[in-house]
Amino acid sequence: MEIFIPDSWYSFLPYFVELAYLVAIVLFILGLKRLSSPATARSGNKLASLGMLLGVIVTLLDREIISFEYILAGVVIGSLIGAAVAKKVEMTSMPELVALFNGFGGAASALVALGAWFRMASGSVLPGTDLFIMGLSVLIGAVTFTGSLIAFGKLNGMLKGNAVVFPLQNAFNQLLLLAAVFGIGWLLAQPMELAPVLLITGISLLLGILFVIRIGGADMPVVISLLNSLSGIAASFAGFVIDNNLLIVSGALVGAAGLILTNIMCKSMNRSLMSVLFARFGGSGAAASGGDNGDKSIREVQQTDVAVMTAYAKRVIVVPGYGLAVAQAQHVIREVADLLQKKGVDVRYGIHPVAGRMPGHMNVLLAEANVPYSQLYDMEEINQEFFRTDVVLVIGANDVVNPQAKNNPSSPIYGMPILNVEDAKQVVVFKRSMNPGYAGIENDLFYNENTYMYFGDAKNTLEDLVRSIKEL
Repeated sequence: MEIFIPDSWYSFLPYFVELAYLVAIVLFILGLKRLSSPATARSGNKLASLGMLLGVIVTLLDREIISFEYILAGVVIGSLIGAAVAKKVEMTSMPELVALFNGFGGAASALVALGAWFRMASGSVLPGTDLFIMGLSVLIGAVTFTGSLIAFGKLNGMLKGNAVVFPLQNAFNQLLLLAAVFGIGWLLAQPMELAPVLLITGISLLLGILFVIRIGGADMPVVISLLNSLSGIAASFAGFVIDNNLLIVSGALVGAAGLILTNIMCKSMNRSLMSVLFARFGGSGAAASGGDNGDKSIREVQQTDVAVMTAYAKRVIVVPGYGLAVAQAQHVIREVADLLQKKGVDVRYGIHPVAGRMPGHMNVLLAEANVPYSQLYDMEEINQEFFRTDVVLVIGANDVVNPQAKNNPSSPIYGMPILNVEDAKQVVVFKRSMNPGYAGIENDLFYNENTYMYFGDAKNTLEDLVRSIKEL
């Protein structure tokens, strides 16, 4: 299959391609800008998608494209799979889907870079700089691929969410990284040899696995952001190898955005990126000491008690966590909020940046349930409102409301910014049991005099609450 282009057009084709790439890059930037607000995010996504479609179409006109059959087949098959997944996937499964997409992005970049080497092996020689960048693209892309697969497995439950560690693990990972760098040097010295290419690829795939298995579930938002950034960096490097400006700029945009988001996530947890990557934290599933609650007791309530508390309150703040997502209770909590608002209650939502399994997870989840964005408040905005609040409903959140972050210097989460829910007059915690969160530590909030525990599946307990409010 060939696309006919008149000979007179060939002299103008490179300029047309670069101009179209420039238009696509502008669409990417405008789309990224509009993604910063929920009100414009949908149109931003469409603009970015239009830019990518333009880039694919223009690339097909490049004279270096010999055969179109596989490219068009990939576009059609990929589009069908993407449409099917977009329709089927639940919002609760979005974190693992994002992790999988990051992995595919890294794999694609590594394959593009490897393709440039195989083309060189058949006669087209790459300069030393391009060989070096090709090695980096394979290294980062392969690490992103296998690391994202491990993150996917941890998020969807196929693998345990706890940190998997063994003696001298950091030292072993560093040796693997040095071996990969040695492979790049070997490739520069022997550019036509297959052995260094296989060494770089194999070690990088292994390094991606070992890189992520040691990170606990509590740090998954940071890991997903970082892997997203790495997939963009790998794509940008691949763009340098094949001299494609669109791939260079789009990869750089993804890489920069991912790094910025990673930094925001780390600040939200008051932890450095190095401590996330190289220090064991979270996911152990076992309670740690760290609290002196042995002689204290909890106060348990039922739906009728919560209904009275909330229906006769002036202000109620909902603090959602991953437990809300697991129970798929986002629509029911919106129904609770609607009923309370009809009774004149001011209802707001307090969102912690790392409350879910990926950045913005709670915002997306509540948006799916048509919760007005004007009711969603970031941690910095809502923290000053808790002392004026009658009732706080903590639904499926744990570590992000644990006072140990402020009161216990020996706690692993000490210093992490949290939602100050204990400042409210009454706090109701919706929880399945007294098990700890991903940090694996006891939550002192449960034993406060103004805290009440409402045990059960979040969706079922909220449905009971809806019925009780209606009966008042």
